[in-house]
Amino acid sequence: MTTAAEAKPLTHKDFSSDQEVRWCPGCGDYAILKAMQKTLPTLGHPKENHVFVSGIGCSSRFPYYMNTYGFHTIHGRAPAFATGLKLANPELEVWVITGDGDGFSIGGNHLLHALRRNVNLNIILFNNEIYGLTKGQYSPTSRVGTRSPSTPLGSVDSPLNPCKFALGAGARFVARTVDTNMKAMIATLTAAHGHDGASFVEVFQNCIVFNDGTFADFTDKAVANDRQVIAEHGKPLVYGKEGNYALRVTPGSFRLEAFEIGEGLSVDDALGHDEKDSMIAQMLVELRGPDVPTAVGVIYNDPVEQTYDEGVQLQIADAIEKRGTPDFNELLRKGHTWEV
Repeated sequence: MTTAAEAKPLTHKDFSSDQEVRWCPGCGDYAILKAMQKTLPTLGHPKENHVFVSGIGCSSRFPYYMNTYGFHTIHGRAPAFATGLKLANPELEVWVITGDGDGFSIGGNHLLHALRRNVNLNIILFNNEIYGLTKGQYSPTSRVGTRSPSTPLGSVDSPLNPCKFALGAGARFVARTVDTNMKAMIATLTAAHGHDGASFVEVFQNCIVFNDGTFADFTDKAVANDRQVIAEHGKPLVYGKEGNYALRVTPGSFRLEAFEIGEGLSVDDALGHDEKDSMIAQMLVELRGPDVPTAVGVIYNDPVEQTYDEGVQLQIADAIEKRGTPDFNELLRKGHTWEV
């Protein structure tokens, strides 16, 4: 029987814990937290069904601030913990919270296999291109020339592209959003949750202390419309404050180029976004100024028939049907045993 209290619609306050949020004032993590707390009530699941799993880093404090179940695990291993959790209880809505250091440095291998296996997890990566918790060392996504305590003369590493990594690992859902755009973040998180399988969302997140303004060239309010192209399925890749720029495939190549509408080319010449086309996704994640905009939105979304966890559950059900309910005590004593 459903009580009146149970029937009451949930709000963002229901998903806010009583813990003091302890990020630096002005950190982009606050906006991501608020977006998540606003998203969950719209998904139709009770609080008890959501679980947040994190590793180590500023972003990994996230589970403390959500009034849900959560695990603050070890460095880089959140995808592994989350995989075990999803297999143990397939009914749970499992969210993985990680950062560019936690997810791509020590955790790169774990993230790769969670995506490759297509475990039904929602993976949210906070990318600020720096290590924040350990005081500003460069990270795998930091740009060449980044000066930090670990690279005082400037980084010489080629930066990792998170969405390109995800596509290469076989992810079937890849999206990007920006911490300063609440509406877009909520829409992106909702789309990620609706995907059946592993979803990967990169959030461009500003670290106000150690890497302030690193995304300002395309996120500042004054330039955002002209420096971002929003990928929307079935719509032409048009952008600009006046909607006067667009993207097309460069003739004779597999690259995208920007053009101004009205100078011999029209909106009909713009490439239409097909979120099931992996080639378009590859081209979009490569875009980065100054001659082209940065792509945000749902870049790739092409689910397959069966997720990893569904496949495992089918195997278990088939084994029980053929062999009967397993006896753990018998399993322990099967095979090589000895007495002492």
